[in-house]
Amino acid sequence: MALSIGIVGLPNVGKSTLFNALTKARNADAANYPFCTIEPNKATVPVPDNRLAVLTSLVKPQKTVHATVDFIDIAGLVRGASKGEGLGNQFLANIRECAAILEVVRCFDDENIAHVDGGVDPLRDIETIETELLLADMQTLEKRLEKSRKTAKMDKSAQILTTDLENLLAHLDKGKPAATFAAPDNEPYRQTLRELGLLTAKKIIYCANVDEGSLAEAQNAAHIKALSAFAAGRGCPMAIICAKIEEELQGLTEREQADILSAYNIMEGSLPQVIRTGYAALNLASYFTAGEKEVRAWTISSGCKAPQAAGVIHTDFERGFIRAEIISFGDYARLGSEASARSAGLLRVEGKDYIVKDGDVVHFLFNV
Repeated sequence: MALSIGIVGLPNVGKSTLFNALTKARNADAANYPFCTIEPNKATVPVPDNRLAVLTSLVKPQKTVHATVDFIDIAGLVRGASKGEGLGNQFLANIRECAAILEVVRCFDDENIAHVDGGVDPLRDIETIETELLLADMQTLEKRLEKSRKTAKMDKSAQILTTDLENLLAHLDKGKPAATFAAPDNEPYRQTLRELGLLTAKKIIYCANVDEGSLAEAQNAAHIKALSAFAAGRGCPMAIICAKIEEELQGLTEREQADILSAYNIMEGSLPQVIRTGYAALNLASYFTAGEKEVRAWTISSGCKAPQAAGVIHTDFERGFIRAEIISFGDYARLGSEASARSAGLLRVEGKDYIVKDGDVVHFLFNV
Protein backbone atom coordinates (compact mmCIF):
# COMPACT_ATOMS: atom_id res chain seq x y z
CA MET A 1 0.00 0.00 0.00
CA ALA A 2 1.65 3.24 -1.17
CA LEU A 3 0.40 6.67 -0.17
CA SER A 4 -0.48 8.77 -3.22
CA ILE A 5 -1.02 12.53 -3.07
CA GLY A 6 -2.29 14.77 -5.85
CA ILE A 7 -1.11 18.39 -5.72
CA VAL A 8 -3.68 20.96 -6.86
CA GLY A 9 -3.97 24.73 -6.71
CA LEU A 10 -4.41 27.83 -8.79
CA PRO A 11 -1.69 28.71 -11.29
CA ASN A 12 1.41 30.38 -9.93
CA VAL A 13 0.95 29.58 -6.24
CA GLY A 14 4.09 27.43 -5.88
CA LYS A 15 2.72 23.95 -6.70
CA SER A 16 5.55 22.96 -9.00
CA THR A 17 8.15 24.54 -6.73
CA LEU A 18 6.73 22.45 -3.88
CA PHE A 19 6.72 19.36 -6.08
CA ASN A 20 10.41 19.86 -6.83
CA ALA A 21 11.14 20.31 -3.12
CA LEU A 22 9.17 17.22 -2.10
CA THR A 23 10.68 14.99 -4.75
CA LYS A 24 14.22 16.46 -4.63
CA ALA A 25 14.07 16.92 -8.39
CA ARG A 26 13.83 19.78 -10.82
CA ASN A 27 11.70 18.08 -13.44
CA ALA A 28 8.69 20.33 -12.82
CA ASP A 29 8.91 23.75 -14.45
CA ALA A 30 8.42 26.57 -11.98
CA ALA A 31 8.14 30.12 -13.30
CA ASN A 32 6.36 33.41 -12.65
CA TYR A 33 3.53 33.01 -15.14
CA PRO A 34 0.24 31.09 -15.18
CA PHE A 35 0.02 27.58 -16.65
CA CYS A 36 3.75 26.97 -16.45
CA THR A 37 2.92 23.30 -15.80
CA ILE A 38 1.47 21.74 -18.94
CA GLU A 39 1.90 17.98 -18.51
CA PRO A 40 1.32 16.33 -15.12
CA ASN A 41 4.51 15.74 -13.14
CA LYS A 42 4.79 12.41 -11.33
CA ALA A 43 7.38 11.14 -8.88
CA THR A 44 7.79 8.40 -6.28
CA VAL A 45 9.81 9.30 -3.18
CA PRO A 46 10.92 7.31 -0.12
CA VAL A 47 9.20 7.99 3.19
CA PRO A 48 11.69 9.45 5.68
CA ASP A 49 11.72 7.23 8.78
CA ASN A 50 14.57 7.32 11.29
CA ARG A 51 13.46 3.96 12.69
CA LEU A 52 14.42 2.31 9.41
CA ALA A 53 17.95 3.70 9.70
CA VAL A 54 18.23 2.33 13.27
CA LEU A 55 17.13 -1.14 12.19
CA THR A 56 19.55 -1.04 9.26
CA SER A 57 22.47 -0.19 11.56
CA LEU A 58 21.58 -3.10 13.84
CA VAL A 59 20.71 -5.79 11.28
CA LYS A 60 23.17 -4.75 8.53
CA PRO A 61 21.03 -6.16 5.70
CA GLN A 62 21.97 -6.44 2.04
CA LYS A 63 19.51 -3.65 1.27
CA THR A 64 17.07 -1.27 2.92
CA VAL A 65 13.69 -0.50 1.36
CA HIS A 66 11.64 2.50 2.41
CA ALA A 67 7.90 2.84 2.11
CA THR A 68 7.08 5.23 -0.74
CA VAL A 69 4.78 8.12 -1.58
CA ASP A 70 3.61 9.00 -5.07
CA PHE A 71 3.22 12.72 -5.82
CA ILE A 72 1.35 14.02 -8.87
CA ASP A 73 1.44 17.73 -9.76
CA ILE A 74 -1.12 18.88 -12.33
CA ALA A 75 -1.67 22.17 -14.16
CA GLY A 76 -3.25 24.97 -12.16
CA LEU A 77 -7.01 25.13 -11.83
CA VAL A 78 -8.90 28.37 -12.51
CA ARG A 79 -12.49 29.45 -12.14
CA GLY A 80 -14.39 27.80 -14.99
CA ALA A 81 -11.93 24.90 -15.36
CA SER A 82 -14.81 22.42 -15.43
CA LYS A 83 -16.11 24.24 -18.52
CA GLY A 84 -12.77 24.13 -20.29
CA GLU A 85 -11.08 27.27 -18.96
CA GLY A 86 -7.35 26.93 -18.39
CA LEU A 87 -5.59 23.58 -18.42
CA GLY A 88 -6.00 21.95 -15.00
CA ASN A 89 -9.34 20.29 -15.65
CA GLN A 90 -7.79 18.28 -18.49
CA PHE A 91 -5.55 16.51 -15.99
CA LEU A 92 -7.92 15.90 -13.09
CA ALA A 93 -8.17 12.28 -14.22
CA ASN A 94 -4.51 11.93 -13.27
CA ILE A 95 -5.32 12.39 -9.59
CA ARG A 96 -8.50 10.30 -9.40
CA GLU A 97 -6.44 7.34 -8.19
CA CYS A 98 -4.77 9.39 -5.45
CA ALA A 99 -5.72 8.74 -1.83
CA ALA A 100 -5.41 12.40 -0.78
CA ILE A 101 -5.35 15.85 -2.33
CA LEU A 102 -2.90 18.53 -1.23
CA GLU A 103 -4.49 21.94 -1.87
CA VAL A 104 -1.71 24.50 -2.16
CA VAL A 105 -2.60 28.15 -1.60
CA ARG A 106 -0.37 31.19 -1.55
CA CYS A 107 -0.23 32.98 1.79
CA PHE A 108 2.11 35.86 1.06
CA ASP A 109 1.95 39.10 -0.91
CA ASP A 110 4.54 39.86 -3.55
CA GLU A 111 3.91 42.39 -6.29
CA ASN A 112 6.52 40.66 -8.44
CA ILE A 113 4.61 37.38 -8.49
CA ALA A 114 1.40 37.45 -10.48
CA HIS A 115 -1.86 36.03 -9.11
CA VAL A 116 -4.54 34.96 -11.58
CA ASP A 117 -7.27 36.66 -9.51
CA GLY A 118 -5.33 39.86 -8.93
CA GLY A 119 -4.57 39.44 -5.24
CA VAL A 120 -3.82 36.94 -2.49
CA ASP A 121 -6.80 35.42 -0.70
CA PRO A 122 -6.29 31.76 0.29
CA LEU A 123 -9.94 31.15 1.24
CA ARG A 124 -11.14 32.48 -2.11
CA ASP A 125 -8.58 30.27 -3.84
CA ILE A 126 -9.84 27.22 -1.91
CA GLU A 127 -13.41 28.04 -2.92
CA THR A 128 -12.32 28.15 -6.58
CA ILE A 129 -10.41 24.86 -6.32
CA GLU A 130 -13.14 22.97 -4.51
CA THR A 131 -15.91 24.31 -6.75
CA GLU A 132 -14.05 23.01 -9.79
CA LEU A 133 -13.43 19.64 -8.15
CA LEU A 134 -17.13 19.45 -7.30
CA LEU A 135 -18.23 20.35 -10.84
CA ALA A 136 -15.80 17.80 -12.28
CA ASP A 137 -17.31 15.13 -10.00
CA MET A 138 -20.80 16.07 -11.15
CA GLN A 139 -19.77 15.61 -14.77
CA THR A 140 -18.24 12.22 -13.96
CA LEU A 141 -21.34 11.14 -12.06
CA GLU A 142 -23.74 12.31 -14.77
CA LYS A 143 -21.91 10.21 -17.36
CA ARG A 144 -22.08 7.17 -15.09
CA LEU A 145 -25.79 7.75 -14.48
CA GLU A 146 -26.51 7.65 -18.22
CA LYS A 147 -25.18 4.10 -18.30
CA SER A 148 -26.89 3.11 -15.05
CA ARG A 149 -30.31 4.36 -16.16
CA LYS A 150 -30.15 2.28 -19.31
CA THR A 151 -29.24 -0.84 -17.33
CA ALA A 152 -31.93 -0.11 -14.73
CA LYS A 153 -34.67 -0.64 -17.31
CA MET A 154 -33.89 -4.36 -17.29
CA ASP A 155 -32.14 -4.95 -13.94
CA LYS A 156 -33.77 -4.33 -10.55
CA SER A 157 -30.44 -4.14 -8.69
CA ALA A 158 -29.34 -1.48 -11.16
CA GLN A 159 -32.46 0.49 -10.26
CA ILE A 160 -31.30 0.67 -6.64
CA LEU A 161 -27.84 1.77 -7.72
CA THR A 162 -29.32 4.40 -10.02
CA THR A 163 -31.37 5.84 -7.18
CA ASP A 164 -28.30 5.93 -4.92
CA LEU A 165 -26.25 7.74 -7.57
CA GLU A 166 -29.05 10.20 -8.25
CA ASN A 167 -29.17 11.00 -4.53
CA LEU A 168 -25.42 11.55 -4.54
CA LEU A 169 -25.69 13.85 -7.56
CA ALA A 170 -28.39 15.87 -5.79
CA HIS A 171 -26.04 16.14 -2.79
CA LEU A 172 -23.22 17.44 -5.00
CA ASP A 173 -25.60 19.85 -6.72
CA LYS A 174 -26.16 21.53 -3.34
CA GLY A 175 -22.44 22.31 -3.22
CA LYS A 176 -21.62 19.53 -0.76
CA PRO A 177 -18.62 17.21 -1.32
CA ALA A 178 -19.05 13.46 -1.80
CA ALA A 179 -17.18 12.89 1.48
CA THR A 180 -20.17 14.25 3.44
CA PHE A 181 -22.78 12.11 1.66
CA ALA A 182 -24.48 9.46 3.83
CA ALA A 183 -23.39 6.52 1.68
CA PRO A 184 -25.81 3.59 1.36
CA ASP A 185 -24.59 0.29 2.76
CA ASN A 186 -24.42 -1.89 -0.33
CA GLU A 187 -21.54 -3.32 -2.36
CA PRO A 188 -22.67 -2.19 -5.86
CA TYR A 189 -22.62 1.43 -4.67
CA ARG A 190 -19.22 1.05 -2.96
CA GLN A 191 -17.76 -0.62 -6.05
CA THR A 192 -19.07 2.14 -8.30
CA LEU A 193 -17.58 4.81 -6.04
CA ARG A 194 -14.20 3.04 -6.15
CA GLU A 195 -14.36 3.02 -9.94
CA LEU A 196 -15.34 6.69 -10.20
CA GLY A 197 -12.62 7.97 -7.86
CA LEU A 198 -14.59 11.11 -7.03
CA LEU A 199 -12.27 13.96 -6.13
CA THR A 200 -14.47 15.41 -3.40
CA ALA A 201 -14.57 12.04 -1.65
CA LYS A 202 -10.84 12.16 -0.97
CA LYS A 203 -9.00 13.35 2.12
CA ILE A 204 -7.93 16.97 1.86
CA ILE A 205 -4.71 18.49 3.22
CA TYR A 206 -4.47 22.27 3.10
CA CYS A 207 -0.99 23.59 2.41
CA ALA A 208 -0.03 27.21 3.05
CA ASN A 209 2.92 28.37 0.95
CA VAL A 210 4.62 31.27 2.71
CA ASP A 211 7.64 33.36 1.69
CA GLU A 212 11.00 33.66 3.40
CA GLY A 213 10.19 36.96 5.06
CA SER A 214 7.04 35.74 6.81
CA LEU A 215 8.38 32.41 8.09
CA ALA A 216 9.19 33.65 11.59
CA GLU A 217 5.68 35.04 12.06
CA ALA A 218 3.81 32.50 9.92
CA GLN A 219 1.59 31.31 12.74
CA ASN A 220 0.46 34.89 13.43
CA ALA A 221 0.04 36.07 9.84
CA ALA A 222 -3.53 36.98 8.87
CA HIS A 223 -3.63 34.62 5.88
CA ILE A 224 -2.38 31.71 8.01
CA LYS A 225 -4.85 32.43 10.80
CA ALA A 226 -7.73 32.46 8.35
CA LEU A 227 -6.63 29.25 6.66
CA SER A 228 -5.96 27.50 9.97
CA ALA A 229 -9.44 28.34 11.25
CA PHE A 230 -10.98 27.18 7.98
CA ALA A 231 -9.08 23.87 8.02
CA ALA A 232 -10.02 23.24 11.65
CA GLY A 233 -13.66 23.90 10.82
CA ARG A 234 -13.48 21.30 8.07
CA GLY A 235 -11.66 18.82 10.28
CA CYS A 236 -8.78 18.77 7.79
CA PRO A 237 -5.04 18.85 8.52
CA MET A 238 -2.86 21.75 7.44
CA ALA A 239 0.82 22.14 6.57
CA ILE A 240 2.85 25.36 6.43
CA ILE A 241 5.83 25.36 4.07
CA CYS A 242 8.09 27.74 2.21
CA ALA A 243 8.39 25.98 -1.12
CA LYS A 244 11.04 28.35 -2.44
CA ILE A 245 13.48 27.72 0.42
CA GLU A 246 12.83 23.99 0.33
CA GLU A 247 13.58 23.82 -3.39
CA GLU A 248 16.82 25.76 -2.97
CA LEU A 249 18.03 23.23 -0.38
CA GLN A 250 18.31 20.52 -3.01
CA GLY A 251 21.90 19.51 -3.72
CA LEU A 252 23.11 20.50 -0.23
CA THR A 253 24.22 18.01 2.39
CA GLU A 254 21.78 16.97 5.11
CA ARG A 255 23.76 18.98 7.62
CA GLU A 256 23.71 22.10 5.43
CA GLN A 257 19.99 21.72 4.88
CA ALA A 258 19.36 21.34 8.61
CA ASP A 259 21.42 24.47 9.37
CA ILE A 260 19.49 26.58 6.86
CA LEU A 261 16.10 25.32 8.06
CA SER A 262 17.15 26.02 11.65
CA ALA A 263 18.15 29.57 10.71
CA TYR A 264 14.60 30.15 9.50
CA ASN A 265 13.19 28.45 12.61
CA ILE A 266 11.79 25.62 10.47
CA MET A 267 11.64 22.53 12.68
CA GLU A 268 10.49 20.09 10.01
CA GLY A 269 11.13 19.99 6.26
CA SER A 270 8.32 19.95 3.72
CA LEU A 271 8.59 16.26 2.82
CA PRO A 272 8.32 14.78 6.36
CA GLN A 273 5.66 17.37 7.24
CA VAL A 274 3.46 16.57 4.24
CA ILE A 275 3.95 12.81 4.60
CA ARG A 276 3.27 12.87 8.36
CA THR A 277 0.14 14.91 7.71
CA GLY A 278 -0.92 12.55 4.92
CA TYR A 279 -0.43 9.46 7.08
CA ALA A 280 -2.50 11.02 9.85
CA ALA A 281 -5.25 12.12 7.46
CA LEU A 282 -5.53 8.66 5.93
CA ASN A 283 -5.05 6.85 9.25
CA LEU A 284 -1.97 4.95 8.04
CA ALA A 285 0.82 3.25 9.97
CA SER A 286 4.14 1.52 9.23
CA TYR A 287 5.51 -1.82 10.36
CA PHE A 288 8.91 -3.33 9.58
CA THR A 289 10.43 -6.60 8.49
CA ALA A 290 14.10 -7.12 9.34
CA GLY A 291 16.43 -9.84 8.08
CA GLU A 292 19.78 -10.45 6.45
CA LYS A 293 18.46 -9.85 2.93
CA GLU A 294 16.56 -6.64 3.67
CA VAL A 295 15.11 -4.28 6.22
CA ARG A 296 11.87 -2.87 4.92
CA ALA A 297 9.00 -0.56 5.89
CA TRP A 298 5.44 -1.48 4.95
CA THR A 299 2.43 0.86 4.95
CA ILE A 300 -0.89 -0.37 6.36
CA SER A 301 -4.15 1.12 7.56
CA SER A 302 -4.23 1.66 11.31
CA GLY A 303 -6.26 -1.08 12.96
CA CYS A 304 -5.14 -3.64 10.36
CA LYS A 305 -5.08 -7.22 11.67
CA ALA A 306 -2.03 -9.44 11.25
CA PRO A 307 -3.26 -11.52 8.25
CA GLN A 308 -4.19 -8.37 6.29
CA ALA A 309 -0.86 -6.77 7.18
CA ALA A 310 0.86 -9.90 5.90
CA GLY A 311 -1.15 -9.61 2.70
CA VAL A 312 0.54 -6.28 1.98
CA ILE A 313 3.74 -8.28 1.42
CA HIS A 314 2.07 -11.01 -0.64
CA THR A 315 -1.44 -12.40 -0.93
CA ASP A 316 -0.07 -15.89 -0.10
CA PHE A 317 1.04 -14.57 3.30
CA GLU A 318 -2.54 -13.59 4.11
CA ARG A 319 -4.11 -16.72 2.62
CA GLY A 320 -1.81 -19.09 4.50
CA PHE A 321 -1.30 -17.02 7.65
CA ILE A 322 -0.37 -19.10 10.73
CA ARG A 323 0.98 -16.59 13.24
CA ALA A 324 3.14 -13.49 13.60
CA GLU A 325 6.21 -12.95 15.75
CA ILE A 326 6.25 -9.36 17.02
CA ILE A 327 8.90 -7.16 18.59
CA SER A 328 8.14 -3.51 19.26
CA PHE A 329 10.61 -1.12 17.62
CA GLY A 330 11.53 0.36 21.00
CA ASP A 331 12.48 -3.04 22.40
CA TYR A 332 14.38 -4.00 19.24
CA ALA A 333 16.37 -0.74 19.23
CA ARG A 334 17.13 -0.98 22.97
CA LEU A 335 18.22 -4.65 22.93
CA GLY A 336 19.94 -4.57 19.55
CA SER A 337 18.74 -7.79 17.92
CA GLU A 338 15.90 -10.25 17.48
CA ALA A 339 17.84 -12.86 19.47
CA SER A 340 18.23 -10.51 22.45
CA ALA A 341 14.54 -9.62 22.37
CA ARG A 342 13.65 -13.30 22.26
CA SER A 343 15.94 -14.08 25.22
CA ALA A 344 14.40 -11.21 27.20
CA GLY A 345 10.90 -12.55 26.55
CA LEU A 346 9.95 -9.51 24.48
CA LEU A 347 9.22 -11.37 21.26
CA ARG A 348 5.48 -12.05 21.24
CA VAL A 349 3.62 -14.67 19.22
CA GLU A 350 0.32 -13.29 17.96
CA GLY A 351 -2.59 -14.82 16.04
CA LYS A 352 -5.01 -13.69 13.37
CA ASP A 353 -6.86 -11.22 15.63
CA TYR A 354 -3.75 -9.23 16.54
CA ILE A 355 -3.88 -5.60 15.42
CA VAL A 356 -0.48 -4.62 14.04
CA LYS A 357 0.84 -1.44 15.64
CA ASP A 358 2.90 1.34 14.15
CA GLY A 359 6.56 0.44 14.64
CA ASP A 360 6.10 -3.30 15.09
CA VAL A 361 8.96 -5.41 13.75
CA VAL A 362 7.20 -8.48 12.37
CA HIS A 363 8.05 -11.96 11.13
CA PHE A 364 5.12 -13.77 9.54
CA LEU A 365 4.76 -17.56 9.48
CA PHE A 366 2.48 -18.95 6.78
CA ASN A 367 1.74 -22.10 4.86
CA VAL A 368 0.17 -22.30 1.41
